[in-house]
Amino acid sequence: QVQLMESGGGSVQTGGSLRLSCAVSGLPASTYCVGWARQITGKEREGVAGTYIGGGSTYYADSVKGRFTMSYDDAKNMLYLQMESLKPEDTAMYYCAADCNNPSWVRVPGWRDFGFWGQGTQVTVSS
Repeated sequence: QVQLMESGGGSVQTGGSLRLSCAVSGLPASTYCVGWARQITGKEREGVAGTYIGGGSTYYADSVKGRFTMSYDDAKNMLYLQMESLKPEDTAMYYCAADCNNPSWVRVPGWRDFGFWGQGTQVTVSS
């Protein structure tokens, strides 16, 4: 059973930084598609970053590309999302996610086809 547990959300001012963490367990394979998604209030959840654990490129939605960086620590089984230059429009519930067919689809606006989700962590950016 895949389990995902996020932490690290909070409140920050415009231009600030936050790092989200996700404890990952129960992955059925050494190569597995994981990522991060967010849900802005009143909108659909959508992917913002995706990659294959075990090797492969990392992809980002245009809205966060150049500001957000996803990484995975194999030794700790931890997935991270480093968020820089945060904007008020980044305010959302952020979810760690796993089990997708192709992480590059995160570049398609509105795509959110992950099989497993964490419980979410709130990020609030004030102006």
